[in-house]
Parts: sequence; C-alpha cells; structure tokens
Amino acid sequence: MLDIRRISNSRWWHKKKNWILFAFFLFLVFVRISKGSFYKDFYYLISKPFWPGQFQKEILLKSIDQESLIKLNLLKKDNMRLREILYLQESSNNDKVSAAVISRKTGSWWRQIIINKGSKDGLELGSPVIGPGGLLGRITDTSLFTSSVTLLTSPESKVGVWVDRIQTNGLLVGTGSNQPILILYSKTADIEVGDFVSSSPASTLLPPNIPIGIVQSVDETFKTKKTAKILLLAKPQVIDWVQIIN
Repeated sequence: MLDIRRISNSRWWHKKKNWILFAFFLFLVFVRISKGSFYKDFYYLISKPFWPGQFQKEILLKSIDQESLIKLNLLKKDNMRLREILYLQESSNNDKVSAAVISRKTGSWWRQIIINKGSKDGLELGSPVIGPGGLLGRITDTSLFTSSVTLLTSPESKVGVWVDRIQTNGLLVGTGSNQPILILYSKTADIEVGDFVSSSPASTLLPPNIPIGIVQSVDETFKTKKTAKILLLAKPQVIDWVQIIN
C-alpha cells in the first residue's frame, strides 16, 4: 500500500515539474516575441514612486528658460555684429576703403592682422584702420593684394591720443595684451576711470577725434608720470571687416 502511494506521488510531482518547465518555456517565448517590453513596463511600474518630483521639474524648466535667454542674447549680439559689418561694407567712399580680415598671426593675436586690400586699391603705409567702435591700428606693410595692420595692442605701436575731459595729450603704447597703456607725462593730470580717449589733434600720424577707448584703471606709482590701462572700443579679436582711411 505504501509503495502504491509513493508511486502516485512521484507521478504527480513529475507532472507538476513538466508543467513548470512548460510555463517557463512559454515565458521565454513571450519575452522573445515582445523584445523585452515586458521588462520595461515592469520597471516603469516599480520605479514610478522614485521619479523626480515637482521640485526637479521646476529646476529643469528654469534651466530651459535660462538656455532660451542665453540663445536670445547671442542672436542679438550676432545681429548687431552683422549690422556693423553691413554698415562698413556700404559706407565706403573716396576717403575710406572697406576690407575683410583674412588672417591673424598665430602666437601674436594682439599684434597684427592681414586684410584683403593692398596697393592696387590705393592703400598706403601709415593709413589708419578702424573697425566698429573705433581705431584698430595702422597699415605698416602692403603688397599688391593685401596689407598688414599693426594693432594698437602691439608693442610696436605708439600713438598720440587725447583725453577730452581734462584736455590733455598722452601717448598710447601697446603691451602685447588686449589693453594698451596710456602714458601722461604729468603727475598732476587728473585722469579718472571712465575718461574717453581719442586720437590727438596734435598727432601727425592720425586724423583727430577718432574714438579709441575708455580708461579702465589708473596707476600713480611713478614719480613723474601717470599711466592708465585703456579698454579699446574696437575689439580686434572679434572684428571681421575694417575700414581704411586714406
């Protein structure tokens, strides 16, 4: 009798095991056919309580707004720059020649630029070169089709300038950086941050009253003179078009 029960239980277990294996096989087939979508849905359900809350959503929306504002400001700057370039292209006359910047010497970013106009266009050595904002430098070399412009920021540049508020002449000297130095040979000169600097009426190299820059800082450590760093109005590193005054 005991043996009959054991045989019966053994048959039942084998049948159950077969059904388990069959069900597992069907599950694998289902996963294969659904390409794992079941797992994704399952993960969706169990991870839902841990999703980012409203606070993180607000942070994301704020970031999107900031990104849109930055893009808008960049578009405005590009629009202004293109308008300035268009103005330079259209405003040429008998006394001014428009030219494109075609090269900046590697390793001497603040020293020289090359433009696509030369002696065939009537350009001469010493001619002032201006960009949107004011004076950039002077032509120091020409070929038939191109010209080299020594920038105000070059250590080779020395230009007479005028500080309008205190009615004083000075000398603008390049330093090889983006800020040339203004030298006033008078310890009593009342120069201040924010003073406007232009080309000097006494200069024999430049026409008078060409805008140049603004005083950014003043150094009074010297006994016989004052010096000041000048923030140029025309930025040579971002200018694509210039004008040459003949």
